[in-house]
Amino acid sequence: MKLTDIKQALTGGALDARLAEVYGQEAVAAQKIRYAKAIDSFAALYGEDRDASLFSVSGRSELSGNHTDHNHGCVVAAAINLDIIAVASANNDGIIRVKSEGFSMDEVDITTYNTPDPDKFATSASIIAGMSAQFDTAGLCTGGFDAYTTSDVLKGSGISSSAAFEDMIGNILNYLYNDGKVDNVDIAKMSQKAENQFFGKPCGLMDQVACAHGGIVAIDFADPTAPVIRGVPFDITGAGYALCIVNTGGNHADLTDDYASIPAEMKAVAAYFGKKVLREVDESDVIAAIPALREKLGDRAILRALHFFAENKRVLAQTDALLSDDLDAFLSHVCASGQSSFCYLQNIYTTKAPDEQGLSLALCLAERVLSGKRAAWRVHGGGFAGTIQAFVPVEYVEEFRAAMDSALGAGACLPLHIRLIGACKIA
Repeated sequence: MKLTDIKQALTGGALDARLAEVYGQEAVAAQKIRYAKAIDSFAALYGEDRDASLFSVSGRSELSGNHTDHNHGCVVAAAINLDIIAVASANNDGIIRVKSEGFSMDEVDITTYNTPDPDKFATSASIIAGMSAQFDTAGLCTGGFDAYTTSDVLKGSGISSSAAFEDMIGNILNYLYNDGKVDNVDIAKMSQKAENQFFGKPCGLMDQVACAHGGIVAIDFADPTAPVIRGVPFDITGAGYALCIVNTGGNHADLTDDYASIPAEMKAVAAYFGKKVLREVDESDVIAAIPALREKLGDRAILRALHFFAENKRVLAQTDALLSDDLDAFLSHVCASGQSSFCYLQNIYTTKAPDEQGLSLALCLAERVLSGKRAAWRVHGGGFAGTIQAFVPVEYVEEFRAAMDSALGAGACLPLHIRLIGACKIA
């Protein structure tokens, strides 16, 4: 479809039903304005006389399984209604051009940049090349395209802007060159490989799957090369809840050691038993060996290991609760997950700066506001700084938002919805 025809369909209402399906009826008007601006930006860069398509990939939120995946544990995650959108058009020159709002344009010649290049690690160009290479390796079609993207998946908020971008490149290649036949989970797996091999980051698979799959998804990483992935058909929005992400304004600088210490200490406990990860260790053996482990590794490593075992069980219990429509059990486990993260995983603040405890403060405020209101709250993402999440009944969202914004700054609280559709073509 010509770009001008897409713009006319968008402004004339022909795409309203599709936008409502993806974003909800209440968001259609705002999304029409957003997509229209993206179309205009694409036209200014590449010209109006192009056949083009519109695409969307959601951000994600971890619902349970705090720091379990790196030790081959289980997680529950969900797509959210913040997303990256793209206007894209195939070309015949073997070059992928991507202009993301606020960033310089990437131009990647996929005919020559098709193997990992350490000099280009940690660049968006490496992701683009990596995704094309993964499609080629899988025997799928690939080719050049021109694209403009814009995103409201905020960086540093724990909702995976990088994974959404990776999935978006695969999403575009899927529809422009493969008739949309590639499964979204397969796109996610290729995204992980692209990030591992071309970007140079040994990430897991949770973020990519949650962004691409849509809805709530449970993932078991017992075998990280072949994780067990299943959708959980529970509509939290339909149950009358908003998923609120609260940005505490913490500083992420100099936290690398804090993040690295968690998998390192868990794996040190596993190594005591001759294993690589805690998933391979029996919890009862850790309990029996506590005296020796205290002497060899210290108390915190034991506490983090015990968090892992309990959190893994919670993920399974929460998945079962959602599958059986037991929302009260799910919410109870959310709070238990947060409590375990605070007390045993100990990723709520860094010991380097004990006076900076934004997450602790936000969790305390959430408890004060939401206790007795059939709600739940926990740390969100890696921890130490950043965000918490809360499941808030819609009738209390404004009260919760006002309390958080008053204490942490205007706009600190971001009420979201779980989005049922992941990576997709809009038109």
